[in-house]
Amino acid sequence: MNQFLTFVKKEFYHVFRDRKTLLLLFGMPIAQIILFGFALTNEIKNSNIVVCDYAKDAASQRIIEKLEASSSFDIEMTAMTPSQIEAAFQEGKAKLAIVIPANFNNDLLHFNKAQIQIIADASDPNLANTLTNYASNIIRGYQQELQQNASLTFRINSEVRMIYNPELKGATNFVPGVMALVLLLVCVLMTSVSIVKEKETGTMEVLLVSPFNPVLAIIAKTVPYFLLSIINLTLILILSVSFMDMPLNGSILLLYLASSLLIITALSLGLLISNSTSSQQEAMLISLMGMLVPTMMFTGFLFPLENMPWPLQAVANIVPSKWYYIVVKGIMIKGLGFSAVWRELLILSGMTCVLLFISFKKFKTRLA
Repeated sequence: MNQFLTFVKKEFYHVFRDRKTLLLLFGMPIAQIILFGFALTNEIKNSNIVVCDYAKDAASQRIIEKLEASSSFDIEMTAMTPSQIEAAFQEGKAKLAIVIPANFNNDLLHFNKAQIQIIADASDPNLANTLTNYASNIIRGYQQELQQNASLTFRINSEVRMIYNPELKGATNFVPGVMALVLLLVCVLMTSVSIVKEKETGTMEVLLVSPFNPVLAIIAKTVPYFLLSIINLTLILILSVSFMDMPLNGSILLLYLASSLLIITALSLGLLISNSTSSQQEAMLISLMGMLVPTMMFTGFLFPLENMPWPLQAVANIVPSKWYYIVVKGIMIKGLGFSAVWRELLILSGMTCVLLFISFKKFKTRLA
């Protein structure tokens, strides 16, 4: 029995001496419960909306007050023209617009009925449905409030209009997310594992002592994965457009430019992982866990980022797939040009430069 307890004690020592094992045992469960606890919810909070109030009367102000009081909405701006509403949707400043027509209160008083238009960005069909339901419930609540204070029956009709995806197809939401996920996983995983394999087999030593610049040799190893990722992207686009009715309203050249930028970012991250690991298993684990979970959680195609507390929203800003997802939806679904997505492309370019700088800084020209 003493020998058994001694072996148990020895195993505990091995576990607590290995920081990576401790991270898997305790860090991963804590991170997952925090992430999934905040992200896995059907409730939508703090979604940005715009209100176009042509009436400016007591009834319209009361509806706006009820919208402001709801935790589901944040009124970003009060737009007055259709072009301003469209600009808010294109720039991502609003997911929903409420248009209150002129003479709204007069129509209620004289005809006992009035109309309100609800415009939703249906590029995310689930979010659009949820937000329109929330807004319709608030308007119905105001209608019931009127009926309680009067003997007449008032009716407010909510005209719902879905833009960018009027048929509410799910492909418009998950295809850009799958594109980001596939490109990141393939590039990061294959690049990091292939370079670490050179270390394990001993061929890296040959590269380091050869006349050929070893840095160029490392870059050369990433070129095939760049080209293969472009082929993957082409196949995804052909399948999604041909068989899933995914729209392609913008410039395909701009789409390939943005995708190439994400691929280079992923390759840079793969180089960084390969310089920080010594085995293929370790590189594979870091690549999968470091890319799969953040891409699924912080991109926005599975869970709305608005639901998350601000620290997690800040973390989402350092995930490359979030910015790529915004760019792809803007180009393919909304038909936006470079002037509308240049900020996201600039952020991806900055991430690439930082990752490349750190990767080459950590690259060792000698093997211990």
